[in-house]
Amino acid sequence: MLGKLARQHDPNVLVGFDHADDAGVYLIGPDQALVQTVDFFTPVVDDPYTFGQIAATNALSDVYAMGGKPLTALALVCFPEKADLAILERILAGGLSKMIEAGCTVIGGHSIRDEETKFGYSVTGMVHPKKVLANGGAKPGDALLFTKAIGTGVISTAIKKGKAEPQWIEAAVRSMTTLNQRAAEVIVADSNQGGNYRVSAMTDVTGFGLIGHAREMVLASDVSIRISAGKVPLLEGALECVRAGYIPGGLKNNRDFAECLVEYDEGVPEDVRALLFDPQTAGGLLIATPEGQRLLKALTGAGVAAVEIGQVLPSGRPRIRVSR
Repeated sequence: MLGKLARQHDPNVLVGFDHADDAGVYLIGPDQALVQTVDFFTPVVDDPYTFGQIAATNALSDVYAMGGKPLTALALVCFPEKADLAILERILAGGLSKMIEAGCTVIGGHSIRDEETKFGYSVTGMVHPKKVLANGGAKPGDALLFTKAIGTGVISTAIKKGKAEPQWIEAAVRSMTTLNQRAAEVIVADSNQGGNYRVSAMTDVTGFGLIGHAREMVLASDVSIRISAGKVPLLEGALECVRAGYIPGGLKNNRDFAECLVEYDEGVPEDVRALLFDPQTAGGLLIATPEGQRLLKALTGAGVAAVEIGQVLPSGRPRIRVSR
């Protein structure tokens, strides 16, 4: 819808909405730029405190995905008029716990009455203008690294239906409440901290699923990619949820929208194909880098669950090939 509106021309906008990037970036000085993002959604788990933590983790992720450091946040609240305010207090407390962990200060917010609970944040961060990591810039020969595992969408659907096993919920919650902070710190570390890794492009995998966000990367970078489905980490219970039919509407929408760019090699199972489109909440980082093994070693050495899942190829058809 934004694309249908009149374009504003501001030379200080370093990253806008042209390439569906994770956050906007606005230049405010030679060495400083603002990173701005907003995200809110309905509960994906039953526990209010955990829901608050997940919402905060998810909102913060877009700043990390741009190579930035979050500074301040504004809470966004929709809450039923007759609901127990103690529930809202727990949601806010959960969110605050993750903001404190990230070193991001909550400085206010806005609330409205609504029939359905919704919660999230608008987050502002900082980044050096020459160190912005956008979703465009991937180059043929780059390795594709990915942090975290996928499957939170189907597991959340199973939770809503009362069909999720406790260990599935535990694994999904652990993933959705793990900040991408440590991974981002490794990626943007300078040489004095043992870093200085070359990253061509980066995005976080959230509502559009792994394929949806990979699509944004290939189109913004004018490349193609190959993803090895067998190397993509899956959350415990994700395959069982797909096989049982716990398919969120977002997965179907993602598949309808993005699968036209995908070709599968023979032998890629249908349940795995579906999970590649699963909408993630507070998902991992998808990283295109010319020094895959070096960065992968640094990430895993820092305790980040990271794997190499594919390669960047010259632009061609298909834009996204999924191998076994």
